[in-house]
Amino acid sequence: MTLLGWFHTIMGIAALLLAIVSIYRYSFIRSTDKEGAAYLLVTVIVAGSALGIYNQGGFGVAHILAILTLGAALGGFILERFRIFGKASPYFQAIAYSATILFHMIPAITDFLRRLPVGDPFIDSFESPLLQGFHLGFLGLYVLGVLVQCYRLRSVS
Repeated sequence: MTLLGWFHTIMGIAALLLAIVSIYRYSFIRSTDKEGAAYLLVTVIVAGSALGIYNQGGFGVAHILAILTLGAALGGFILERFRIFGKASPYFQAIAYSATILFHMIPAITDFLRRLPVGDPFIDSFESPLLQGFHLGFLGLYVLGVLVQCYRLRSVS
């Protein structure tokens, strides 16, 4: 793994830990909270660094997810600051910021399962049922997490 790859991985872990703390403490990710602001900053760094990693030989799914992450982070930030959808803005903000977590998890689990254990990785293809199960599970957690956040937002409003 390159130095950029290590940096990206360490920062990605930090981002996920910050997201967990932010959601645990406040039920949401918000740029106005210390943990949320740190999460968003680190997420932008992680997505930006992902654009410089080419271990698959060219532009691929991980790069697309990095662009989606940057778009979701920016979209959530705009919704949070300018409330362009009025009272619905916090709901869309929760959807966008939560999507950044999903976009972190897909390449993270993919790389983990393709690299470890060293010499005999858990999977050898992107079509592996184990990998697809994780991706589907993360999607389910995303939907559940967004529903819980929307419920909490409704109670707060």
